[in-house]
Amino acid sequence: MWDRAYVKSQGKANFKKNYWNSVLVAFIYSLFFVASGSTVRSRSGSISKETLNDPDFMKILMIILAIVGVLIVFGTILKIFVFNPLEVGCNRFFLVNQLENATIGEVGFSYKNNYMNAVSGIFLRDLITVLGYMLLVVPGIILSYSYRLVPYILADDPQIKGADALRLSRKMMNGHKLDAFVFDLSFIGWYLLGIITCGIAVAFYVRPYKMNADAALYLAIKNSNGYEE
Repeated sequence: MWDRAYVKSQGKANFKKNYWNSVLVAFIYSLFFVASGSTVRSRSGSISKETLNDPDFMKILMIILAIVGVLIVFGTILKIFVFNPLEVGCNRFFLVNQLENATIGEVGFSYKNNYMNAVSGIFLRDLITVLGYMLLVVPGIILSYSYRLVPYILADDPQIKGADALRLSRKMMNGHKLDAFVFDLSFIGWYLLGIITCGIAVAFYVRPYKMNADAALYLAIKNSNGYEE
């Protein structure tokens, strides 16, 4: 079994030894997260019957809906084929950084190494997790922790297929989900500090520290007695 304090200390040490590269890659990852998680928001209001019967209004409404539909399709394609491998590449950087000072070039890892495995693996993880959250919050959380290691597995072994990465993550996280949840909770204080500093602490310390610690956690779980490769 892995020790939470030790894993966090490993992540912090590896973050500090490669500080600026860690900050930059964490910033790139944050941009991806914001872009892929953004949604189109609409303003609701009362519309009179006369307005609904206005043919010009209906034409404008159909044009707006068509544009929104195109943007949603384009955003989904961008998420699957650009941001998914980028997520794996960012996690590849932090994984390598646990062993040696990683370079920024690791971010593009999945675009050059079995690209479709990264695309399919993250897509399947997101699909299953979203379906879980559509049922209830608790199943969604459990599924998110079951498949937490998918991007690291894909970064660690680019030869593995997406579906196999999900199966392996589920197997590796068996018996570790609660501990991983507590591990995440232990960073709440740092994120509160980030709020107080208007996000500055998050950008320059908390996020890169957490992502290094997450990579260290993957290695700890991989090497733990509870998992046999």
